[in-house]
Amino acid sequence: MLILTLRTDKPEAEIGLYDSSTQLTYAVWEAHRQLAETLHRKIADLVASQGKQLTDVVGIICFQGPGSFTGLRIGLTVANALAMSLEVPIVATQNPEWIEGGISRILAGETDYPALPEYGAPVHITAQKK
Repeated sequence: MLILTLRTDKPEAEIGLYDSSTQLTYAVWEAHRQLAETLHRKIADLVASQGKQLTDVVGIICFQGPGSFTGLRIGLTVANALAMSLEVPIVATQNPEWIEGGISRILAGETDYPALPEYGAPVHITAQKK
């Protein structure tokens, strides 16, 4: 049971692959402003490193926040798009044990689709200039 994890709330992005609750591989890289450019390739490389394909993924866990507004939007958008295209459940968690909690929820058949970010504060929207 291949589960993909994503965390994109800070400059260092994290992705991992788990066979149920057993970690197969995990990658952390300084994504910062290149997250949108690097995330897809990093996921593909991580899956290929285990001799697997994206179609082998049966669930996705993503860190929901709080954290970087842009990082969370990018990470959760990628996670939601993958979950939808692969037709697999997705769960979003916030606590320090986000992976363990997410695995438990995936194994219990839960899903949060669409997984939405939690920024930790209200979003500030600037009024349109006239």
